[in-house]
This record gives sequence, C-alpha cells and structure tokens, in this order.
Amino acid sequence: MEHVDTAAIDAAHIWHPYAEPGLFAYPVASARGTRITLEDGRELIDAMSSWWAVIHGHSNPRLVAAAKAQIDQMSHVMFGGLTHAPAARLTKRLLSLTDGTFNQVFFSDSGSVAVEVAMKMALQYARGCGHPERTTFLTWRSGYHGDTFATMSVCDPEGGMHSFWGNALKRQVFAPAPPVMGASASERSAYLEQFAALITADITGVIIEPVVQGAGGMRFHDPELVAGVRMLCDDFGIPLIADEIATGFGRSGVLFTTLSNGVVPDIMCVGKALTGGFMSLAATLATQKIATGMEPRALMHGPTFMGNPLACAVAAESLAIIEEGGWREQVPAIERGLREGLEPLRSKPGVADVRVLGAIGVVEMEHNVPMREVTEAAMAEGVWIRPFGRLIYTMPPYVCTEAEVHQICRGIAAGVEEFS
Repeated sequence: MEHVDTAAIDAAHIWHPYAEPGLFAYPVASARGTRITLEDGRELIDAMSSWWAVIHGHSNPRLVAAAKAQIDQMSHVMFGGLTHAPAARLTKRLLSLTDGTFNQVFFSDSGSVAVEVAMKMALQYARGCGHPERTTFLTWRSGYHGDTFATMSVCDPEGGMHSFWGNALKRQVFAPAPPVMGASASERSAYLEQFAALITADITGVIIEPVVQGAGGMRFHDPELVAGVRMLCDDFGIPLIADEIATGFGRSGVLFTTLSNGVVPDIMCVGKALTGGFMSLAATLATQKIATGMEPRALMHGPTFMGNPLACAVAAESLAIIEEGGWREQVPAIERGLREGLEPLRSKPGVADVRVLGAIGVVEMEHNVPMREVTEAAMAEGVWIRPFGRLIYTMPPYVCTEAEVHQICRGIAAGVEEFS
C-alpha cells in the first residue's frame, strides 16, 4: 500500500467539520474495541463513540463478519426498481424493535438526510390532508437536526452552529428551549401553553429531539414534556417528528426516548448507532397514517446509495446485538460510573453544571473552552473527547469496562483542570 504523509496532506488539502483547513487533526492508524490507535503509537479510549455511533466497539467481529459475507454477494445495487434481502431483513428488525408502531421505512445515507425526508413526509401529508398552506415547522430552541438546508432551518437559529446562514434559510417557528429535566409539573404545563400558542394555521408539524438535545447544547428534559407535545400535535391534527438519531438504540438508558416512555411519534428518524458506527446509514420511519395520507403517495426523494446492501447487512446485525439486550446492563453501568466520576467536578472553578443520563456525561463550563488544549489534556490521560462551546462531554461505547469509564472521567477532569 502506498505510504502517504497523512498529516501533511490533511493540513494542506482536507476540510474537517466546522473547521478551517489546516487546523489540528491527529492521524489514526487503526481502531478496535473501545480504542483508537494514532499513527504515532498513542492509544486512546474513543470516549465519543466516534460521534455517538460506535456503540458495539470498533471492528466488532460480528459486524465485520456481516460485512464480509455481504460484500461477496454484492456491495451495492440501485434501489430504484430493485430490492434485496439485507434491506428486507433490516426493515423487519426495525419494525420489530419499534413494536409495529411504524408501517413504512425510508433508508438514506445520513442523519441529516433522514430528517430532510421526515420534513418532506410532513409537507406531503399536509397536502394530502388538504392543507397546502401548512409549510412551516415548529420546534424549540437549543435543538440540532443536521447540516443540510432544511435541517439547518430547524436548528437553533442563534445559539446553534448555523446562525451564519441567517436569511438564506426558511424561517421556521421556535419555542423557547424546553425546561430542563426535573422541572415541576406547573413549569411543564406553563411551557406547553406557550408552545401551543405558536401552533398557527401554517404549521406543518412539530420536530424535536426528545429527552436529549444533542449538538445544540446537550440539554436533558423530562419525557412528560414530550408526552405533552404529542398531545398538542393530536389536538391540532399535525404530525410529531421525533429525531432519535442521537438517542435511538439505548443511548439514554431506554431503547427509544419516545416509544419507551409511551410516546408514539408519527415519524421517527434513526441513524448513528444504526450500523454500530460501521458505516453511514439512516432511516426515517412513518406510521401508516402518514404513509397513506401523503400527496403524492410517492416520497419525493431518492439518494443514489439508498438502501445500500452492505450498510443494511451490517445494520441488521447491529440491531440483532441490540435485540439480545446486553445494552440493558451495559448502559446503566456506564451511567453509574459517569455519575461517580463526574459529579465531583461540579465544585471545580468554572463549572456551571454536571449532568448524566444513560451513557451520556456532560460537564458544562461557564465559558467556551479552548478545544485543542482541553482535547490534548484528555489525550494525556489516554482519552479521546471532542469538546464544543462550553461543553466537555462523553458518549462512550456501550462495551466500555468499569475501568475504562473511570479513565474517561479522569480525561474529562484533566480537560476541566486545563480550562480552570
């Protein structure tokens, strides 16, 4: 294999997410289990699950075997006019894991596209219901739903990562950020009254990240609040879109933050952990009411690699691991370790809050953190994290051991000390 100077080529020519060309990036040589190994030989716990996706660990033998078996059959065929067993097998598993709630599944390449598709579904459903005037979405602040243009329009327009685009985006309707987890019943009720007042005649539907708001601020709120939003959607006859791309498949301690808490969305988006982080794949699931009520009935979207057989085969095996239920012990164990290791940081100078839910641990600082310095402080403890804004956080693989969770907490603590 041709040797390349990875760091030099990267610095000269490659863009990275939300970064100017030429900024720091650490070349990776390999990844296995919970660890990534850099080209310089350093081994780091991937405390981010490579952006929340690698729940079963890197190079998981079952996922590798599924990929190898499938690639000998076919790696890709177009999904227009053709279908295949991996897509059927994955669909069956998705419908089973969601208890038959949904009737139709649309496969796409990424979470952003899954949300774009969900928004198209809602718009076509409005047309099918005789309400073409319904062209605007309602959401709440501190949310994040992706980087494509429609999804950027429902991200927080001021505090989020897409404020730069301003008037280039469609203007959607934003409620205030939801009250945080532990809010009183009266606080939730007052908030829902405020939310309801924003549902005007042009609202197509509501889109939210239920229980956990991810890249918009890593904020947690109560499932009862999501149930209240569901009731409002029923009252006004509009669909509820649940973006479970970050939370789906056990991350918050339950399988899905909606269905596991008795809330049934009309449309649900999943991704990230769908393939266990093996490769990119996402899905948008819709109830029969949505699927049969759309106009036109054909969903007007068609990615080139839609329903990719290789990705579907790996995802089906990833969901088989989820069905076996090991995460039900793994995630609570991680939660206990994160609470024990991160709570003492609450008293540190500059720390505004510490919060843990399932396999999610967050230390929120009072001011934005210096990303490189905090990252390298954690690396010195053998931990890879990716802080942003005021947040130093972790979403580790479910297969982390107790010792590895403790090490992750030490890495975060080192980052906090660097900032303090």
